[in-house]
Amino acid sequence: MRRVCAGVAAAVGLLALANTASAQQKSEISITRQPGILYLPTHVIEKQKLIEKHAAQLGLANVTTKWVTFSGGGAQTDALLSGGVDMVNTGVGNLLLLWDRTKGGVKGIVATSAQPLAFVTHDPKIKSLKDIGSGDKIAVPTVKVSTQAILLQMASRQLFGEDQWSKLDANTVQLGHPDALVAMTNPQHEVKNHFAAPPFQYIEMKTVPNARIILQSPDIIGGPLTQGQFFTTTKFAEANPKVIEAVRAASKEAQDFIRSDTKAAVDIYKEITGDKTSPEDLLEWLKQPGMMEWNLEPQGTMKFAEHLFKIGTLKTQPKSWKDFYLPIAHDLNGN
Repeated sequence: MRRVCAGVAAAVGLLALANTASAQQKSEISITRQPGILYLPTHVIEKQKLIEKHAAQLGLANVTTKWVTFSGGGAQTDALLSGGVDMVNTGVGNLLLLWDRTKGGVKGIVATSAQPLAFVTHDPKIKSLKDIGSGDKIAVPTVKVSTQAILLQMASRQLFGEDQWSKLDANTVQLGHPDALVAMTNPQHEVKNHFAAPPFQYIEMKTVPNARIILQSPDIIGGPLTQGQFFTTTKFAEANPKVIEAVRAASKEAQDFIRSDTKAAVDIYKEITGDKTSPEDLLEWLKQPGMMEWNLEPQGTMKFAEHLFKIGTLKTQPKSWKDFYLPIAHDLNGN
């Protein structure tokens, strides 16, 4: 954890440079996301140029967007703090850590998805987290600070006791979801456990012998947990208020489109990402419990924040989710 926080602190040191670059209105907006169908709203936004559309309606005729995919949230947040990108779409753990380390210099815009994450194993001896031994490796997108890594800490507190929250930290290894999938399909690979995001848990259940889900994020949180949300530096938001408005409007339109024409949205996802999964499988998986949680309001984020403050990762305890979200979202019914 000291190494992770030191890396974040070093990146935060670059925030002043990023703020200088961002403290002016921009016409080309660069945005990052990770692989997976939980980022489906961003694929619809990209394909239909929804940020450009809503920015034009707000009087910004020349706005364009550049989308970049990163394998994990850590690389995304590094890019944001260094000024390499203008905003990111990733998990709440990264948002909270940056909000805390920058003393409010990074905040959320709106949420985009809250689909379940699933702990998948194909190790015959593992029936629950209690069966994880010292040599068992668990793939997560970013050790210590990814949503999956923090969920493991929360689950450890629940299973083993309040002072045992870090019990499984040493078992985690950093692998982006596509790489974790490759590891899981190789019987000889040391990684036999993956805390996966959609659609990777379903692909593993279909293609990896003996693969099964032993735990999902709602089991730990007690309900939906926001997995994807846009966030940015407050300097960028202050300099580009109409872009922030456009992002909210674009997110809402994309979510509505996914609900009204899911098949067309899946076709967009396949086109943008190159995912070879059949549309029939993707549509079937989107019918599973929790898989249509496309909402603007943050969900489950305060439970995350309470855990991170309790273990000392956050130095400041937010009083409300609105502390780490921009005013553009404050009319929403978040938690």
